[in-house]
Amino acid sequence: MHFELTAAGGETSLKFTLLTPDETPDQSKTGHLRRRLNHLLFADLRFSYGQ
Repeated sequence: MHFELTAAGGETSLKFTLLTPDETPDQSKTGHLRRRLNHLLFADLRFSYGQ
């Protein structure tokens, strides 16, 4: 996992990249990984706003 934070005006932009030593996973696996990462990284933030 590679995180990149950049200034964007008065805010901060976050870009994350999942790296693998193997071949690129198929679209189904990629979708699963993206959903899982979204939950791991941002679920607590959403829950804090009652969503």
